[in-house]
Amino acid sequence: MSETRKLAAILAADVVGYSRLAGLDEARTLARLRALRSDLVDPTIAVHIGRVVKRTGDGTLVEFRSVVDAVRCAIEVQNAMLERNVGVPPDRRIEFRIGIHVGDVVEEGDGDLMGDGVNIAARLESIAEPNGICLSGAAYEQVRDKLKEQFADLGEKELKNIARPVRVYRVALDSDTATEPIVPDPSAGKLAAPDKPSIAVLPFQNMSGDPEQEYFGDGIAEDIITALSKLRGFFVIARNSTFAYKGKAPDIRQVARELNVRYVLEGSVRKAGERLRVTGQLIDAASGNHIWAERYDRPASDIFAVQDEITHSVVAAIEPQIYAAERLRLQSKAPESLDAWGCVVRAMPYIWTWVIQDEDTGISLLKRAIELDPHYARARSLLAWAFATRVISGNLEFEPGISSALALAQGAIDLDPDDPWAHFAAGYISAFSRRLGPAVEELNEALQRNPNFVFAHIILGVAYGYAGLADDGLRQLEIARRLSPLDQTQAANLSVEGLCHLVAGRYAEAVRAERRAVLMRPNFGTAWRTLTAAAGLAGDLETARQGLVECKRLQPNLSIEWVEKYHPLIRTEDRARYVEGLRRAGLE
Repeated sequence: MSETRKLAAILAADVVGYSRLAGLDEARTLARLRALRSDLVDPTIAVHIGRVVKRTGDGTLVEFRSVVDAVRCAIEVQNAMLERNVGVPPDRRIEFRIGIHVGDVVEEGDGDLMGDGVNIAARLESIAEPNGICLSGAAYEQVRDKLKEQFADLGEKELKNIARPVRVYRVALDSDTATEPIVPDPSAGKLAAPDKPSIAVLPFQNMSGDPEQEYFGDGIAEDIITALSKLRGFFVIARNSTFAYKGKAPDIRQVARELNVRYVLEGSVRKAGERLRVTGQLIDAASGNHIWAERYDRPASDIFAVQDEITHSVVAAIEPQIYAAERLRLQSKAPESLDAWGCVVRAMPYIWTWVIQDEDTGISLLKRAIELDPHYARARSLLAWAFATRVISGNLEFEPGISSALALAQGAIDLDPDDPWAHFAAGYISAFSRRLGPAVEELNEALQRNPNFVFAHIILGVAYGYAGLADDGLRQLEIARRLSPLDQTQAANLSVEGLCHLVAGRYAEAVRAERRAVLMRPNFGTAWRTLTAAAGLAGDLETARQGLVECKRLQPNLSIEWVEKYHPLIRTEDRARYVEGLRRAGLE
């Protein structure tokens, strides 16, 4: 087996008292640890460009390219754990110890790391306090002038099986986050208003009388807070502040005033036998109106799977509802009085309609947003979407239109690489440019940043459909439907479903799906095109001819030549069938 020697920053972590926790409740401890890894630890490692070398039970060994990345990663994880453990009984808390060292390691052929560099990091982890981080002197020298955190010198320590004493430093974390939360004092002065939609997620009430359900309700609220915090357009109140209201029955308007938020999400959990019922409601605190409410009835057989499913569904549902509420709030304002965020929110409904006149309004608002804030990535992402939509609708010349859209999308990524909308726009444009690889890569980047991004799942479905991978496309559409069965993406979902059925040779099913899409969006040009082609292939020439009339109304320049040259279907045989369906309808 080949070996390579190199210098690396090594992070070693394990769970404090894991054997004791597992002894109390092994299944629950394992499930909580898996959830922490998938929701917090692994995403944070990925953000800081780390590589998980191996896991040994409750332990993790990670390699980083720089000590700065390793320490930043460790600090983010430990601060997040301090917040998550507020309100959890001390004997039930999952707490990590972390050690970090930079040194010489040997990388084996299978990617495993060996040597003193690894051993010292592991020994540093073993002497760290619960929720603590210990660095070797070598690691400290790399970060001392690069990070704002304070470090305590613990002196030289004898470490087990390490020949020489090692200088050790401890990271001084913000201990304030570990204290129990205090309800904000409304007399202490008004907080500054956030410049984007603000939301507080209250602890979900346990209505069953079963103390075990406290953990479930708290877990849902925590997961929703975490997921909403990943959405770049929202200001989300931290768990410590909202969990200060746990066990109380506060007036929602008072909560909104004390936390200075506009929207409040509250809910309840009830268990009866082997069934769980979870309810949630989103309230506009200024008016007291309920702008969204839902009930989820699920079997209690796998409580953590239910928790994940409900969290994803709630976040996917309330994101578009908040955007809609913001549009209503801003619609009476004159465009010239709107800030960049207001322009983007006002533009959104025009972008998704596939109506050229509406798109003109949306494009004007987005250009205004960029004028007001040239560094606003979201405005560039949506403008890229609008240009690409015009291209695929045949209402903008292909080469310059795609070039402009790609430049805008790349500009958005450069401005804010963590915004899922920027990667979504780049993936969308690639999907319509017969570039499956980049489309899938960018759309997956968007979904890594927001797993509940319904439209990204739909466009990933269309990318697979255009590549002839109908089953993969339909799987993405099913995920989108589960996440948000009722929102503005329904017509798009149906149209992509129709495309996938057409590619798979199920022409009658394609016709049914596209009919529903155009009933919802009568000016949905790409849906009319696929309906016409599918009807022609199905032998339903009357529907095909009627569809072609609508196609020509929406795209006067539509021709066989245009379809062969610009339609996004990648495989020649799929494009030939599509063209044949349009020919049967009468297209020349």
